Formats: sequence, C-alpha cells, structure tokens
Amino acid sequence: MTIPNLITVFRLVLVPIVIMMILQEDWSWAFALFVIAGVSDGLDGYIARRFEMRSEFGALIDPLADKVLIVSIYVTLAIVEVIPAWLAIVIVSRDIMIVMAFMLSWMMAQPMAVKPLFVSKVTTALQIAFAAFLLGGLAFALELGLLIDLFALLIVVLTIMTAGIYLVRWLRHMAD
Repeated sequence: MTIPNLITVFRLVLVPIVIMMILQEDWSWAFALFVIAGVSDGLDGYIARRFEMRSEFGALIDPLADKVLIVSIYVTLAIVEVIPAWLAIVIVSRDIMIVMAFMLSWMMAQPMAVKPLFVSKVTTALQIAFAAFLLGGLAFALELGLLIDLFALLIVVLTIMTAGIYLVRWLRHMAD
C-alpha cells in the first residue's frame, strides 16, 4: 500500500462523514471535510507521479474514489435542496455511464485502459470546486446568486461534453 493509495482510501472514508454533515446541515464541517477530500484528490496523484508511486490499485481506486465522492455529494446536495435535482442527475448520469461502459467492455472481454482524458480531469476538478463553492457559501452565509448559476452552467456543459467524448471513445473501442 503506497502513500497515494492511503490518501485515496482516506478520501473514501471522508465521504460518509461529509454526507452526514450535509444531512445535518452542519455546513462548516461539511465544507472543511469536503475541502480536505477534494485536496486529497490532487495530492495523491501528485505524490504518485512525483515519487514514482504509481500502482495498478491506485489507477483503479483513484477514479472510483472520485466517482464515489462526486456522486455522493451531488445526490446529497440535491436531497437537501441545495442544488436542483436535474443538476445532480446530469452529473451522476455521466459517472454511471462511464463506470458502466468500463464494466461492460470488461465483461465482453474487451477491457478499456483506465486512462482519464485531460478534459475529464478538468471537469472532475471543477465539479469538486463547485461543490466546495456551494458548501463554502453555506458555511460562511455568503449570497452567491448569479455566480452559482454561471458555475452550474459551466459544470453542465463540461459534464455533457465529456460524457459524449467518453461515449465516442467507448463505441470506437468496442468496434475494434
């Protein structure tokens, strides 16, 4: 077990705690713990690359941890009506589509390499930043108004775009 893998597992452990804080509307703790989880996402990858600690386990668990974090947070934020349900549905649908495509290709004996696109990494980073932005606004009682709408629009456009790119890549892979 490498240091980056331990950081990733720690991120997974934080997810249910952040969810409980959101459900209890303890915005300060939800924000602080979510920021730690979000920062750990970049930190584990940096350490793995910088110190040559990449592993097959890490290549699989890191994107899975991202999906668990994002799906859980967005569903919970929709449940407590911080975001509209349609926004959570768009984000969650993309992640489910990606995971299902990888699983289906594996079950059909045509496994795809787990290699996220740069634009997908940007989308994930912005999804994490948007959730942190929302939680920070609630934690510090800030009126964010139009900024939330613009940020949400950017997230939706990138999420749909990356879903389309992954779908095309998957279809080409399966046709080979």
